[in-house]
Amino acid sequence: MKKKDINRVNNINIKDIKDPYFVRTLSYKQLDILADDIRKEIIKETSINGGHLSSNLGVVELTIALHRHFDFQKDKVVFDVGHQSYTHKILTGRSLERLRKSDGVSGFQKMDESNYDCFEAGHSSTSISAAYGFAVARDLSNDNYNCVAVIGDGSIVNGLSFEALNDIPHSNHKVIIIINDNEMSISKPTGGLGVVFAKLSASKGYLNSKKRYTNSLSKTKFGRFIFKITRTIKNWISAILVPHNFFNDLGYYYIGPVNGHNFKSLDKALKEAIKTPKSVILHVNTIKGKGYAPAENDEIGTWHGVAPFDIETSLPKNDHHLTKSWSKIFADFVFDKMKDDERTVVISPATLKGSELEKVFEQYPNRSFDVGISEEHAFVMASSLSLCSYHPIIAIYSTFMQRSFDEISHDLARMNINSTILVDRSGFVGEDGETHQGIYDESFLINTPNIVLTMPSNVTEANLLFNESFNNRGPFFIRFPRNYVSNPKVDKNVNISFRKWILKKKSESNNIVILAIGPLQNELLKLINDNNVDASFYNCLYLKPYDEQALIDCLKYKNIVIYNPYSTKGGFASFISTKLIEYGYKGITHIYSISDEFIKQGTILEQLEKYHLTPEQIIDDIKKI
Repeated sequence: MKKKDINRVNNINIKDIKDPYFVRTLSYKQLDILADDIRKEIIKETSINGGHLSSNLGVVELTIALHRHFDFQKDKVVFDVGHQSYTHKILTGRSLERLRKSDGVSGFQKMDESNYDCFEAGHSSTSISAAYGFAVARDLSNDNYNCVAVIGDGSIVNGLSFEALNDIPHSNHKVIIIINDNEMSISKPTGGLGVVFAKLSASKGYLNSKKRYTNSLSKTKFGRFIFKITRTIKNWISAILVPHNFFNDLGYYYIGPVNGHNFKSLDKALKEAIKTPKSVILHVNTIKGKGYAPAENDEIGTWHGVAPFDIETSLPKNDHHLTKSWSKIFADFVFDKMKDDERTVVISPATLKGSELEKVFEQYPNRSFDVGISEEHAFVMASSLSLCSYHPIIAIYSTFMQRSFDEISHDLARMNINSTILVDRSGFVGEDGETHQGIYDESFLINTPNIVLTMPSNVTEANLLFNESFNNRGPFFIRFPRNYVSNPKVDKNVNISFRKWILKKKSESNNIVILAIGPLQNELLKLINDNNVDASFYNCLYLKPYDEQALIDCLKYKNIVIYNPYSTKGGFASFISTKLIEYGYKGITHIYSISDEFIKQGTILEQLEKYHLTPEQIIDDIKKI
């Protein structure tokens, strides 16, 4: 390689890239240098801003190769989940400097960011269906562009992916599906005569000859008979020479496995995928976390999604050594319960690391189940386990639980199945933005029969609610936020009766009563006391069933303030407002909950301030009542 060629690549400032077309002019050695530069940029910016690190490091070469063969201002590419799109953003002129900040780019594909983004997703397994929809629209409009789905081996096991995989081969609407396999081999490489036959079956001469042969024989009845016989013989020979896999049997043309970090191999495979006449599976092997040793060696997902960290030491920059996350608090409860009760089982839908259940799974492997990205399966599985006298605990993020609404209603609640559901990341989640906010589950849960819905304000209440969930209460949901607790100790002297609210403060008048939900109420109550505000204060840790007597006692107040910064107004606030109307309440109801909209990225504090939900903002309003 000439020195001037090296300088040509080295002089490319990642932040000055405006469009991806230059990658088509680079040699393979230049492309390797570019990939290395992009990796360094991704590592640097995620170390500052946090984000999805390992998945993006694994698809650098693949993404560059895609831009060498497709024009994604016309062609369509859908990165599954979208958390693999950082290289795509860089190549299409977007800086990662303010990644996931309110004034920066999203951590996912975003249509209003760039005309190179044709779709958006924060949940997995939507890419194949989306790409197929684009392909159908293309063909109905007699248009001409390629439709590409890039999906990981973890995402493809989701039921939605299988629905799309099953549907596509029955049509003539071609889709290119790229499986980013960074964990396990989906099929074995073909060898010997199989390799020769596979190459022959994808060659231009073969495809043209096949087309002419089919057209000529299809003109007569006898010709169609001959074609049927010869096709049967060809398929028989193919079955002997070419080892088929699941995708072949579904009706796809299969290419791979291909080295996802070798540009020459990727170029060859993509050219082949483009010229195949039917939908194709391109199986690419990559190394998740490639280029950053801690991420490459990670076997439990520590480096999948990261908070800001120090590149040299790989240690997180945030100092939480004196605190404990809500996830860890409940993971400890689960561990103790698994130790004491052999008929307790735990289920995680691919959120094992995020829910901090590693210790549980290590100690109790026979009763711990990571079902992968299969949320619906998790709830149905839990239902039958419970019917066999086991008590299932499902630890799941609020945003992912949305996908299980039918199973929660039909299979869990309808049969009143005893179970404990730990709803992690409830409320604002910050930088992951619209797709990951945990603010919508409360609305559908509170309106589903048989469900117990709760949210503690401290660790003691969390422990009491967790223990109560094992007392034959049916589906028992405990919501908790993405946050840390400075005092994670449990007070064993506290008791709370089922469905009862806690009266934290009794006013001397009947002017104001506050009905509050979740941990932020502690700060609000402190401000109430510090400012000598004359108001009664209830901790409504049971959202459903609600404390009917306590609510009736509230009817005497002129003003009822409902404070729930962890859900939209369609949740507890709407539910209680309806009850107040039924009781004939004549006073004024003041609702402080999240607006019924999709919340954009930013810090949790920024989101609270924007929607007028910080305790400081609430106390200012209460003073004016």
